[in-house]
Amino acid sequence: MRMRALVAAATGALALTALAVPAAQADMGEGNTKITKVVVDGDNKVPIGVSAARTVVVSVTATDNSGIKGADTFSLTGPGYGFESTGKPSCKKVTTTTSTCTASVKIAPKTDYLSNAMAGTWYVDAWVDAKDGDYIWKEKAGSFKFQRTAALTVNASPEPVAKGKTIKVTGKLTRANWETLKYGNYGSQSVQLQYLKKGATKWSALKTVKADAAGNLSTTVKASADGYFRYVFAGNTTTTAINSTGDFVDVR
Repeated sequence: MRMRALVAAATGALALTALAVPAAQADMGEGNTKITKVVVDGDNKVPIGVSAARTVVVSVTATDNSGIKGADTFSLTGPGYGFESTGKPSCKKVTTTTSTCTASVKIAPKTDYLSNAMAGTWYVDAWVDAKDGDYIWKEKAGSFKFQRTAALTVNASPEPVAKGKTIKVTGKLTRANWETLKYGNYGSQSVQLQYLKKGATKWSALKTVKADAAGNLSTTVKASADGYFRYVFAGNTTTTAINSTGDFVDVR
């Protein structure tokens, strides 16, 4: 990724795929070959942190009345000059007319020079060949979220606490900064405070808390019974969802 991303940034190119395929031919094909499904990493979400490399698996399902012969390398494109290409796909027959072609690419935040602007919605461009010479080349055949991983803490105090007294629940929301390779503050985000009574199995929502500009969280609740408190961030297009661990409070 790093060479292509740097070249694009240096030249001001918005999409390197345009160098390979003219805009007027963004979607083209021959015959009745169709791409019916695209899945990236199982759930179309690719979380990337600040250290560990991740192998991203792309699966493209296609159909043709003669069967599928094979597929070319898949291109992945996103915001911030984001570009990556997989290895050569391997196709597995599902039926006589349908196959799923799978390929992967390794993304390493420590060596790929990711920019934070690359987080967001990415697209898969795919070329698939049929056995009878038909083919399909489809730009934006599928999409997925390329996300910065989040981290979330919680602390409920005092412990123990008398029933009916005030419990202060603090925490902090951060997320991966791909440019510094550290976790940085993620401010002004809404986070849900949840409670799990001792012996229960289901968490209940208490209130929504908005982080300050530095990602700090703080709210109060009345002590009622022994139980756990946690913060839950739902995530968004650029950032993963995350639950803090539960912090137990002994109510006496």
